[in-house]
Amino acid sequence: MKKKILIHSIVFSPDGVSTAYLYNDIALKFVDSDYEVLVLTTTPHYNVLENELVKQPMTSKWGGIYYESKYHNIRVIHVPQKKFKSFFLRSLGFLYWHFLSFILGLMEKDISLILSPSPPLTIGVLNIIIGKMKGAKVIYNVQEIYPDFLINQGSLKFGPLVSLLKRMEQFVYNKSDGVTTIDSVFYKTIAPRFKDPSKLHIIPNFVDTALFRPVLPEDLQLNSTFFPEKDNVLKIMYAGNIGHAQDWEPLIFIAKKLLDFKIEFWVIGEGVMKDYLENEIKVNNLPNIHLVPYQKRELMPSLISYADIHFIFMSPQMEGQGFPSKVYTIMACAKPLLVISGAKTPIYNFLKSADCAFLIAGASFDEKCEEIVDLLKKISLDNSHMKELGNNGYQLIENKYSKNAVTKQYVALADQILEG
Repeated sequence: MKKKILIHSIVFSPDGVSTAYLYNDIALKFVDSDYEVLVLTTTPHYNVLENELVKQPMTSKWGGIYYESKYHNIRVIHVPQKKFKSFFLRSLGFLYWHFLSFILGLMEKDISLILSPSPPLTIGVLNIIIGKMKGAKVIYNVQEIYPDFLINQGSLKFGPLVSLLKRMEQFVYNKSDGVTTIDSVFYKTIAPRFKDPSKLHIIPNFVDTALFRPVLPEDLQLNSTFFPEKDNVLKIMYAGNIGHAQDWEPLIFIAKKLLDFKIEFWVIGEGVMKDYLENEIKVNNLPNIHLVPYQKRELMPSLISYADIHFIFMSPQMEGQGFPSKVYTIMACAKPLLVISGAKTPIYNFLKSADCAFLIAGASFDEKCEEIVDLLKKISLDNSHMKELGNNGYQLIENKYSKNAVTKQYVALADQILEG
């Protein structure tokens, strides 16, 4: 009989976000490794893509209490969820998802293993309870460190709740059969929180190198209204969620300083900080920043290849608790990066020896921004070094961070834990 794995994640296909894409590929690798795979997730609500909904239609069950779909013949159970503006409604939806996914998980038979990513931390608690009741092993994947992320963001200040979440975190780490995290900085941060650190494993994230690859200028498939030909302009891009994890003030500062130079910026995507950014562009009269709506994932290789360099300015409050997956996709397309982040953060640790990025750490806000202004002026005059940096990143991805190389590490860990 096949071993049965339950992947329990707040996002999965047809939702169009990075963690969903990550777990889509992990699920397929388990299928290829002769596992029976079941996915328990939500209805798409982070990044709803109509074309994906058509390809993966959901069927109502129990009068719409939940839905089911098929992803490459993998059965996917969806608990209804929406992005309400009201905190009260969001909280109710969150509780509903936990309650119903717990019931639906218990209804499944012959589960051997449960795998889930953070956030949220509470999903780990549910899975441990389900695992105990079903006799299944549990692997918890730390994509972001909670509650540290919320505390450093400033959205969690209530002392008793902080204490509760920290106890919950230790419970999840110590009661899971295995815990994975994505890099050595995360590992060193959370290892002291384990009674048995041997449970903790590093499995990095990865990129689909069949999709993300260098694209020649003549093969770009882009809307010329948003992305016109500008061969004499240094093109700098950010493509992804426009949220709190990024620091947007340096972009405004730098763009002001470079108004008279042939240097332009593209910011592509959606998010809670988009209105702020749009207003700053307008108030400061910055025609050198182009704000572009979300573009389909299939266009990302062309988007990445359109730019000369990609910027990621990490928020000082949250730079230590997350790792942007776009780093891998940029490198896979053989493009260099420009990064602001502290010297003891996951992104800095990953890139410092890769020789594919300009890393700006330490110093004051003004000093960091002035350093970038000077750097971009030099690159606009001579960008011959850019191709070498891009190729360095490309080779690293091909050798160590491809989809096949990393997903099989999840299968190997699952086999190891199940074999005991």
